[in-house]
Amino acid sequence: MKAARTVGLTDSEPVITLRDLSVKPDRAKEMNDELVTINKDVEALKEIVKGQAANAELRTQQQPQQLETVAAIGLVSIAVDSFSSMTIPTGANPPSTRVGPYVVKDFGGLLSTVTTPEGQTFRCATLLIAETGASIKCEPPGNKS
Repeated sequence: MKAARTVGLTDSEPVITLRDLSVKPDRAKEMNDELVTINKDVEALKEIVKGQAANAELRTQQQPQQLETVAAIGLVSIAVDSFSSMTIPTGANPPSTRVGPYVVKDFGGLLSTVTTPEGQTFRCATLLIAETGASIKCEPPGNKS
């Protein structure tokens, strides 16, 4: 899926504080326990947010726009994952995720792709609409609109 370097707790304020020799061992253990709990809560919350976003997107569809819906759900999922895990993509592979049998890849900017279970890839362009939101249009490569 995606290669990433995780910017973990070694770069965070709590870990810097824990390195301070004046932190008592019992307080250091308490802080570490709190960090573990926070990480578990974030992971649980991440799944809830992704599920709610997917359900909301599916409910708002007035006509069949399956590829665009899959792209939107996938991009939100990738964004939530990158936010909560603080990953920095490395290498040539763009971040990607599965939405049911589809694979969504985020190439950054306003470009993404959706690959169907049959292996057909569609290019998806995101159009930002000021003070309204965004729109996604997916087309097979080479299709002129």
